[in-house]
Amino acid sequence: MADQKKKEGLEKPTLHPRNKHTGRYDLKALKLVNTDLKPFVTKNKYGNFTIDFFNPVAVKALNKAILISQYGLDFWDIPDGFLCPPIPGRADYIHHIADILAASNNGVLVKGDQIKCLDIGVGANCVYPIIGNSAYGWSFIGSDIDPKAIEVAQKIVTSNPSLHGKVEFRLQPKPEHIFSGILNADEKVDLAICNPPFHATQAEAEAGTLRKLSNLKKKRVKKPELNFSGQGGELWTDGGEKRFVLNMINESAQYAKNCAWFSTLVSKQSNLRAFYDRLEKVGVVEHKTTPMAQGNKLSRIIAWTFLSEPEMETWTNDRWKSE
Repeated sequence: MADQKKKEGLEKPTLHPRNKHTGRYDLKALKLVNTDLKPFVTKNKYGNFTIDFFNPVAVKALNKAILISQYGLDFWDIPDGFLCPPIPGRADYIHHIADILAASNNGVLVKGDQIKCLDIGVGANCVYPIIGNSAYGWSFIGSDIDPKAIEVAQKIVTSNPSLHGKVEFRLQPKPEHIFSGILNADEKVDLAICNPPFHATQAEAEAGTLRKLSNLKKKRVKKPELNFSGQGGELWTDGGEKRFVLNMINESAQYAKNCAWFSTLVSKQSNLRAFYDRLEKVGVVEHKTTPMAQGNKLSRIIAWTFLSEPEMETWTNDRWKSE
């Protein structure tokens, strides 16, 4: 039965085996790393240390402790209200996309700062560059439509010597564009990652949050407080995830030879068929879908390339081989 479920894609995926966060958080140790976390650590009825994951201040303190203790940071902080994402899920994306690069490199993981990743919508938290640089040594371009988010992310990089020269930020002047205005015509990046805004409106985002919190707390919740916070552009966009990703696919065709692998997270399974149809229409050579799960949340990564096999071999030889 388990084999049949796996064959049909019904078996729930687990965190990536290289993910540092496959077990329970060691909150006893983490509260020593960041003393701001200490007031939020309690014991549950089973005698295990826990925090209130519905409290955005507690979640922020937890993230700070994790990033300092496990990703080599000296400093990490974001203003209240900015997206404070769950670290395990972000790490999973990085490790899965590393596997996709490895599959184009004879199964060998691609490491080093010669690998450049474009993080579309980097956000104030700068989490993807932090994890990608720590795990694989990659360098990053972080784009965003919010000048304040870039300002905060730049402070994180400036405050951490391990990130110096490894992350640069670019403001997207036209929110309707993804790559245009960010990448130069002859510039090359090895991969592009994106965690798009899922909702079409603020009301839709709040309704989704109420449903999630009500389900988790087993009772009706009336106040749509986000435990991971988030600004408008981080949570919703005109047309929601579907329009955003379709635009991303369309625009990626204009930069077909600038990037080895494009990718994005997809929250809604119902959108997949439209994305597959559009990928075929724009003429990708190959696309892959990787399922992901964190707790009760299911999502997936779609990755695509316009490079033929000979072109990919030339790319890997020119850019991915260590000197």
